[in-house]
Amino acid sequence: MFGLGETESLVIILAILLLFGAKRIPDVAKSFGAGIREFRRAMREVQDEVHAAAASEPSTPPAPPRSIPPVLAAPDQAVPTAKPGPEPTTEVKA
Repeated sequence: MFGLGETESLVIILAILLLFGAKRIPDVAKSFGAGIREFRRAMREVQDEVHAAAASEPSTPPAPPRSIPPVLAAPDQAVPTAKPGPEPTTEVKA
């Protein structure tokens, strides 16, 4: 039982008896069981809602890839950024 020995289990049972008393233990166990059932029911409802939503969504094909704008073109591609005009000269006049 959860890796506990007989002595540890007996000590836990005695502590529970002292805390709640012999008359209240069945009520506590019933409340604990009802809480677990309610939790499982709520979890099942959420799973059913998720599955229903996934099943009702129409599966659409992915959108086709868009063309790359000139600003994001690869570095080896020439992208004109200014109007063509006369080329600047690199002559130095002395």
